[in-house]
Amino acid sequence: MANNIGLSVRQPERDCNDANCPFHGTLPVRGQVITGKVVSDRMIGTVVVERAYLHYVGKYNRYEKRNSKIHAHNPPCIQAKAGDTVRIAECRPLSKTTTFVVVEVQPS
Repeated sequence: MANNIGLSVRQPERDCNDANCPFHGTLPVRGQVITGKVVSDRMIGTVVVERAYLHYVGKYNRYEKRNSKIHAHNPPCIQAKAGDTVRIAECRPLSKTTTFVVVEVQPS
């Protein structure tokens, strides 16, 4: 049985026994929810998500494109791969650089 995490996302079909899974473990999510693209899945249990956004430059009255990379925990029931578009939610710090968790792989 999957927990209700308080976000409007689809529940994963698979089960897992990961304590840091928001659906099957005890990890609460709060704060930001970000959509991005997985650029690396080479770490065990962690993915790197790239988020593209626009930054306003007042001097030139224009916007410039910027990117940021965010590390996110990848639960076994979701298993996001490189190239997937995912939604990640903020959670407590899981390691030095990981403070987000993947909650949904969006259909492409």
